Amino acid sequence: MSLTELYLVLLAGGTVMLLSVAAARLADQAGLPVLLAFLGVGLLLGEDGLGLRFDDVAAAQAIGTAALAVILVDGGLSTRLSVVRPVLFPAAVLATLGVGVSVGVTAVAARFLLGTSWQLALLLGAIVSSTDAAAVFSILRAIALPRRLTGLLEAESGFNDAPTVILVMVLSVSSLKATSPLHLAGELVYELAGGALAGLAVGAAGAWLLRRLSLPASGLYPIATLCCGILAFAAAGAAHASGFLAAYLAGLLLGNAGLPHRRATRSVAEGLGWLAQISVFVMLGLLATPHKLPASIIPALALGLVMLLLARPLSVLVSLTPFRVPWREQVFLSWAGLRGAVPIVLATIPVVNGVPGSEGLLNLVFVLVVVFTALQGPALPKLARWLRLTPAHAGRDLQVDVAPLDTIAADLLQFTIEAGSRLHGVEIFELALPPLSVVTLVVRDGQTMVPQPNTRLRTGDQLLVVSTSTSRDATERRLRAVARTGRLAAWRGDSGEPT
Repeated sequence: MSLTELYLVLLAGGTVMLLSVAAARLADQAGLPVLLAFLGVGLLLGEDGLGLRFDDVAAAQAIGTAALAVILVDGGLSTRLSVVRPVLFPAAVLATLGVGVSVGVTAVAARFLLGTSWQLALLLGAIVSSTDAAAVFSILRAIALPRRLTGLLEAESGFNDAPTVILVMVLSVSSLKATSPLHLAGELVYELAGGALAGLAVGAAGAWLLRRLSLPASGLYPIATLCCGILAFAAAGAAHASGFLAAYLAGLLLGNAGLPHRRATRSVAEGLGWLAQISVFVMLGLLATPHKLPASIIPALALGLVMLLLARPLSVLVSLTPFRVPWREQVFLSWAGLRGAVPIVLATIPVVNGVPGSEGLLNLVFVLVVVFTALQGPALPKLARWLRLTPAHAGRDLQVDVAPLDTIAADLLQFTIEAGSRLHGVEIFELALPPLSVVTLVVRDGQTMVPQPNTRLRTGDQLLVVSTSTSRDATERRLRAVARTGRLAAWRGDSGEPT
């Protein structure tokens, strides 16, 4: 490639990215999921739009798989273990048994409503039965939900890609007659166990190493952390285990290991996660052929309604009723089974493997994802309020960055009081920080000052807090509690744990 060609490629790539960001802003203002904006950019650039032709399904599968790995690492890094730990078992049941129920119901509907073969019906059920991590994580960042519900959604969306990928792979490389239930069960157990082991091992080893390394630049910590997540994905994949599960679990361990520069790491991971989402959705928009989509509208609507009104609610009911999950949360979980890039990427697997009749699956899945993401996503905030799941009058949560002070066994905590935070108006002594923790500096309107006990905090203030390593967690919890519910946080029962 010549330099001129390189410049043209970079010019086109940068323009597409900026166009996608602008489209995301417009979609957000219109109340639509931003992921649809990225798909729209791909359709605009495609052969029925500006004429850019892209029909390499194998390349789409490879790029989509790599992008999903990055998205899952980002999801793991941004998920608090304290939120998902109490619901790990019900989330695992929903991600396995629930997926099985959804696959079965959807496959029966596809067999008798669409007249497909049983192999294609089961493939279709497996392809569309898992929730999409990118879609779920983007929605959760905008809705304040109860801690248990947030943990269930985050853990389920991180876990359920693995069993669906395994089902799609097995059904794509062999016929139903050649696949015994015992073989399928053994494959599922091996891939899930292997993926979990790889993710936990690499995540634990990476956390142990990064806690003991003193890197020469803070920007190296995010790179090293993300590389550990990708390493877990690749190691599990090389062992024919679930790389998606490994990537999520490694990110989960690393994101909760108290590593230095945690906020910077999450910011970098979030940026790369958005880059991956833009890339995969624009690519999938290019892959679609709009003039062929109308023929799939009626089948997609019929199958999508079965999923939304029967398959997903039944899977939630069967999986979570034994755990006494309240009916209001079950209703929300049933509606929150969002689809996104994962089903479209999975639909490329049978096409690449030459499964007879699988070419039509891609268009059907594309239409289903677009229509039902547009239907379900915007309704979730209203549904949460209608079900009375959204806390009333909650202030904004606090984002704290941590840097180590190795020579004195302490940590430096840095944060900004954002609009809506209940820290506004609180005096320093009212923070009631744990012993051996102190606010050392306040930056206000570009000016620095050493605060006094009666210094009143304001929106926009930047604070530096020095805390010993043993009291840092308690300090963060107290600051987070005051940010949410004010100076009387302890009296109101706010412990500072994420909601």
